[in-house]
Formats: sequence, structure tokens, C-alpha cells
Amino acid sequence: MSQNTLIFVDLPSDDVVACAHFYQEVMGWMVEGRPTGVFHRGVPGGFFPLDDGTDSEVGNLHLGFSDVGNMRPHPDPAGVEPRHMSTGGRAMRLWVLVGDHDNEDDILDRAERHGAKILWRHHYWKEFNGFSGAFEDPWGNSIIMWSKGGDNPEIKDGYTHE
Repeated sequence: MSQNTLIFVDLPSDDVVACAHFYQEVMGWMVEGRPTGVFHRGVPGGFFPLDDGTDSEVGNLHLGFSDVGNMRPHPDPAGVEPRHMSTGGRAMRLWVLVGDHDNEDDILDRAERHGAKILWRHHYWKEFNGFSGAFEDPWGNSIIMWSKGGDNPEIKDGYTHE
């Protein structure tokens, strides 16, 4: 019997087309309207790799860009309240593992050019042996960019750490 498996995460937005475009431009993810303007699906990656680099059986974790005016799916086609963004407090935090072809600084720079607020750069977290930087997208969602520290992590001058 299989375990309960996370397969989808929704990012709320009051403009799903703009939100989907933001992540397509910043992260390079494939996005598609399902249907366009109501809900967009992002496919952040393929299958999770095994240690030898081949694809595992775990894959296609999807990300949704959902309209706060009518979050789908719901049994009532008109949706239900609330129909506004949650602002002024803690929001969902989404962690993204930086791919081999990209880097934290470039992603944060692209995010900032597309209207994101940079929350931090260049932080090392010893407990999980990784480096991070983070931004808040234009809809208030916090995205943390994560890079593995490796066997002998080099903490450069100017990095914060804990």
C-alpha cells in the first residue's frame, strides 16, 4: 500500500495569467491554462532523480496558480468565500531546489526584475547543510531557493549562517 503523496500545491493569485507568466519567466517552468485565466498549472520539473542520475518513479509534482476569486475545484461552480488575497501576515513558503543549470543569484535577480521583493540572499543553514535566498512574489507568496551544501560547504564572506 502506498503512502499519502503530495502531488500538487496551489499558489493563490488575483491575476493567474500574470502569476503563471512570472514563474515561467523567473524559473523557466512550463505553464499552461487549465482553462486559461481561471487556473494555470506549472510543471516545475520531471521525475525526481535517483543517486545515479536516472529518473525515479516519483515525478510530475505540479504547482497550481489559482484565482482567489474562485478557487477550483469546488462543488459550487461559483466558488465560496473568501475571495481575496491573504496579506499582512505569514503566507505559504514554497522551497525550490536550484537546478544544476541555474543559481540562486540569477533566479533572485530575475524575480526582482519581474516585481518580486527579495527577502534575503546568501544564507547557510548548518542543520540541513544548505544555502538559501528567498523572495516574495507579487502576490505575497514566499519562495525559498535552496542549494545543497555538499560534503565541505564553503561559506563565503558576507554570508549569514545559523
